Amino acid sequence: MMKIKSILIANRGEIAIRISQTAKKMGIKTYGIKTSKEPNAFYLKHLDGVIDFCDNLDDIPEFLDVERIVNIAKDYKIDAIHPGYGFLAESPYFAQRCDEEGIIFIGPSAEAIYKMGNKTIAKQIAKKHKVPLLEGSQGNLKNPEEAHLIADKIGYPVILKAAAGGGGRGMRIIEKASQIEKNFKLATTEAEKAFNDPSVFIEKYVSNPRHIEFQIIGDKKGNFIHLGERECSVQRKHQKLLEESPSPALDETLREKMGAAAVRIAKATKYYSAGTVEFLLDDSKNFYFMEMNTRIQVEHPVTEMVTGLDLLELQIQIAEGKPLSIKQKDVKLNGWAIEYRINAEDVQGGFSPYLGIIEKLQYPRSKNIRIDSGISESSVVTPYYDSMLAKLIVHGETREKAISNSVNALNKFWIQGIKTTIPFCKAVLSNKKFKDGDFNTSFIEKEMDKLFYQGNDDEMLAAYLATFDFAAALETDKTTLIDFEKGKNISPWVLNKRLRSL
Repeated sequence: MMKIKSILIANRGEIAIRISQTAKKMGIKTYGIKTSKEPNAFYLKHLDGVIDFCDNLDDIPEFLDVERIVNIAKDYKIDAIHPGYGFLAESPYFAQRCDEEGIIFIGPSAEAIYKMGNKTIAKQIAKKHKVPLLEGSQGNLKNPEEAHLIADKIGYPVILKAAAGGGGRGMRIIEKASQIEKNFKLATTEAEKAFNDPSVFIEKYVSNPRHIEFQIIGDKKGNFIHLGERECSVQRKHQKLLEESPSPALDETLREKMGAAAVRIAKATKYYSAGTVEFLLDDSKNFYFMEMNTRIQVEHPVTEMVTGLDLLELQIQIAEGKPLSIKQKDVKLNGWAIEYRINAEDVQGGFSPYLGIIEKLQYPRSKNIRIDSGISESSVVTPYYDSMLAKLIVHGETREKAISNSVNALNKFWIQGIKTTIPFCKAVLSNKKFKDGDFNTSFIEKEMDKLFYQGNDDEMLAAYLATFDFAAALETDKTTLIDFEKGKNISPWVLNKRLRSL
């Protein structure tokens, strides 16, 4: 075993802050990367050391530059690298280069990343270990003619998927034979551009399934456990927007069955570190292996809130060579947690990215609330990175209480200067199907008659703020301020209360 004393965080935003918080708690020094695209980024303030990449003249984006990141770790004598999620988190080459240079990669082995990153290989492993699969091709398709033969055998609808990627890219749903030729070309072209690999496979398409994923943890000693499931069915174009744990669709029997299947996948690849095994669940409660994500997930906080475990701490301990400190029987799911992705997006404009400066920012605060954020007031939302600004995670003793607590939290989450997905999250919570737990991956398209919720108070407050004379208020009415003498910002909720009393 080796004690990690320093970590280079090869990522940015809220996940860089999240990693740094746990590392510091463990007495580990953290380093991060400063880029010319956001030289004053909020996450840089949470690091012990900042390495300046602003002079980057290469064509390779900073967080994808394997050799430079590895060399920086060597030059600064940094023990380990944590890739977070996205960027190089699922690059077997990056994990291999770290290993070659004697740098600890906080994640699974390069071999495990490669096997699980290629969906065709992953499905072959799943089949060998008796994990349920949808009918489809045994390997990558050679041509459209092969796709025709398989589709005729298993029946329509079918779906083409990129073997090397995810996120909906290289994916095409085919309802009838006449659509195969065109969609095969589109899928392979998109896969080539997105993943530098045109390979695709075909499988039976399940209409309107639920998307259920299991958090697994393995160590280098051969110990494996799962930490329950997350419900990820609220998504748009295969991009998740809300996640919760546990899932309203599972009972203990099904949870145990799916969790055991997830652990079999991990054991089969000698997986260590945190990982997520993803399944589709149909109306008859049949589940099918979809893929495995070989990294920490964006939605890991909901699992942390219901288990009380720190997944980043477990990752670091496993990277040091320590065995898991808990067994499957020790894992208990306490209450319910829901995560809301707060993105800089114009919901009414088709969830298009929204750029600008965050002028005002105020978070809700409660013992039931956790906020993982990568922003502060004056942060600039640029076009260079993902649109996610923060994550709001809310806990409750029951799902109903978690939803109630979420409504209160979202009503007190205030971002001024840009458009965000907060009104969309409110709209989801006002939907009866969601509140009843009766939804699937078609929820947004089929069950939401409106994507944007704005209550009467929101409209009144917006109108009031647009015309409010802040300068006059400072001179004449300090009751509209919270701790003004201490320099705190004007509270929109105090203003709202004042408005309603007029």
